[in-house]
Amino acid sequence: MKKIIETLKTWKFWKEFIIMTLGMLVGAAAVNYFLVPSKIIIGSISGLSIVLAAVFEGIGISIKVSTVIVIINAILLVLAYVLIGSEFGLKTVYTALILGPMMDLWEKIYPVANFLTEPGQTSVMNDPWFDLLCFVLLLSISQSILFNINASTGGLDILGKIMNKYFHLDIGTSVSVAGIIICCTAFAINPFRMVVIGILGTFINGLCIDYFTASINKRKRVCIISTEHERIRDFIVAKLQRGCSLYEVTGGYSGEKSMEVQALLTQEEFANLLAFMKDNEIKAFTTAGNVSEVYGLWHQHSRKH
Repeated sequence: MKKIIETLKTWKFWKEFIIMTLGMLVGAAAVNYFLVPSKIIIGSISGLSIVLAAVFEGIGISIKVSTVIVIINAILLVLAYVLIGSEFGLKTVYTALILGPMMDLWEKIYPVANFLTEPGQTSVMNDPWFDLLCFVLLLSISQSILFNINASTGGLDILGKIMNKYFHLDIGTSVSVAGIIICCTAFAINPFRMVVIGILGTFINGLCIDYFTASINKRKRVCIISTEHERIRDFIVAKLQRGCSLYEVTGGYSGEKSMEVQALLTQEEFANLLAFMKDNEIKAFTTAGNVSEVYGLWHQHSRKH
């Protein structure tokens, strides 16, 4: 209990809490405005909830999609605890259970019916492909934001982890298989064409997640060869508050020995470093490349203070 209280007092907890809330708010908008009205079923718990809600309605039981989402996520969280263990923390519980209520919130703020202004219009974009693209774009942004702080939307991720443990499939394969199975349930309410669109949407969603995640985590690997390497090192360490490495190098053409400074920087930090070198007229040979993921000690919390 004491540990929980200490965690609640930290800025990191509240920052991630706000990020998770905003991320799920974007995801809920994607589901409420584009997925539900178009009835496109992609590999997600939201898609499965649309199918189940339609099936129940067909037998005379009226139930909202948001309610089905809450019920399924609650069941999956229990299964995750029993079958996998306690590795799913409060982040997954929180994000999984607020999706349904946030859909209801969006519907109260601006109902879907307000978008349906043309005769015969059944969805916001009134075209399954545009609805699919809008949904995938917003959902991918939401998922990328959550993945960046080690959180997830729950649902399909939980199914993937269960399949990974008991069927010994790679986690990526597990999530894909679970997604395709969910897409196939759409045959109960959608024609073949719409099911194919959903399967393609599942595939596009994966590509978009990879793109946005790589963009969020992108860093610059900077290599600088200069006789004024100490000034450059001091600026990186003292001003940018980043670590760096020094290597002795020998010029292949001149045979002269020099020092190379290597550092991993954000785009803003890299721009500041270039500005410093330009303002101080430091002569240097500089190369920079993009790094999509960084593990270990390079993070905000490990920066020098």
